[in-house]
Amino acid sequence: MNTIASNLANARTTRTAEGGPYRRIDPVFTAVALRAGGMPTPLGRAASTVRVTAIQRDTRDPMMVYEPGHPDADANGYVKYPNVNVVEEMVNMMTASRAYEAGVTSIDSIKGMARSALAIGR
Repeated sequence: MNTIASNLANARTTRTAEGGPYRRIDPVFTAVALRAGGMPTPLGRAASTVRVTAIQRDTRDPMMVYEPGHPDADANGYVKYPNVNVVEEMVNMMTASRAYEAGVTSIDSIKGMARSALAIGR
């Protein structure tokens, strides 16, 4: 969600500290087997957790927009804008939000099952 927010906030940034327009960023995820106390668990093969292993910059070319009065326009009057598609970012945000919500729901279900199992033993 943080990378999506950064992309949306900089969707019109034409000048950065590195020079040139903002470059869209994407997280790179890796699945990691579950471990309890450093030891593999029986669920390790069936379930895993996800970690962000890197943040990579988009390598696509920036959008060229004709705006001769813009302070960052080149000699031909074109301005390089970030390659951020607001619709794509909003879809990514909804997907991330729903994935988080699904994870929370599954954890709540597991907790409910554990409570029911403990109640049987009483």
